Amino acid sequence: MLREEIVNATGRIERRLPVSVPVYLASLREPHACERTTSENVSPHGARMISKWFWRSGEEALIAPLTDEFSQIGRVVYCEQKTEGYFCLGVEFLDRSVNWGNHSLP
Repeated sequence: MLREEIVNATGRIERRLPVSVPVYLASLREPHACERTTSENVSPHGARMISKWFWRSGEEALIAPLTDEFSQIGRVVYCEQKTEGYFCLGVEFLDRSVNWGNHSLP
């Protein structure tokens, strides 16, 4: 099931697929701060990730899917507390659009 979300102030609409992609998530600012986690949804230009750490808006992250796809550098757009001890962060991909195997969008 697909759902549309507005992804920026220009009104561009992009489809997001609610899939769980296993990834390594690491801060470029703090190289020792890395974790194995999953996405909640993905689109060609971004993803919503789950993290055990609070991330600052604008912070850059290295996202390495465990599905043998290329690693991506992403910029954190938002970070909000999800449940006790976990956060959701919206990440915008900076380098290129992604195609995470069977999780890609048309």
